[in-house]
Amino acid sequence: MMGTQTNLSPLDRLLVGVDRVLRTLYGAPRGSGRTNPAGGPRAGSHGKISSAARREAGRLMRVNHSGEVAAQALYHGQSTGARDPAIADHLRKAAEEENDHLIWCRSRLTALGTTPSRLNPFWYAGSFAIGALAGRCGDRMSLGFLEETERQVVDHLDGQLERLPQEDEASRRVLQQMRVDEAHHGQAAKARGGKRPPAPVRLAMKATSRVMTTTAYWF
Repeated sequence: MMGTQTNLSPLDRLLVGVDRVLRTLYGAPRGSGRTNPAGGPRAGSHGKISSAARREAGRLMRVNHSGEVAAQALYHGQSTGARDPAIADHLRKAAEEENDHLIWCRSRLTALGTTPSRLNPFWYAGSFAIGALAGRCGDRMSLGFLEETERQVVDHLDGQLERLPQEDEASRRVLQQMRVDEAHHGQAAKARGGKRPPAPVRLAMKATSRVMTTTAYWF
């Protein structure tokens, strides 16, 4: 489990990390076991959604899937730089919970006949580096970075819910539950003493997110 790594050797931690990356990008991540809000792996995939709506929903869910790949990388990167073992453990557990989002989004991509972004390895690598840098800025700053990230994700999901075709109720249920979870993670980071990043950092975060979401929509 991600939350119990304190007694692992450096080699074991490396292997756990490699396994985590491969599962995030190509395999089956370990989630919490929660029921998929979509109602099934192919809920609403055919017959109830027009081809145009299915294509648009697929592109939007590809964006959200890439966002979850990036979120995993951010959490993993931040946990490597955390100074307080309790904070590192909190970040790993939060990443484990967010694996549910990754699983649900991937399931919707399959149901909608859409593939993940081909640039996901790039999003992962860049987000991991950003997370590791935030982690080395101190635990309070790292938690504040996490809180701001989740706040921006909630705003992003609000926009996605407005754009999502009305016919795709399955994806809508997934995004609504993701929004609840993201807001909770942001509140938890704030409660642990997160320090909000300065305005230039927040703007840079938003600009980086915009590049990723725009690109993932098409690729």
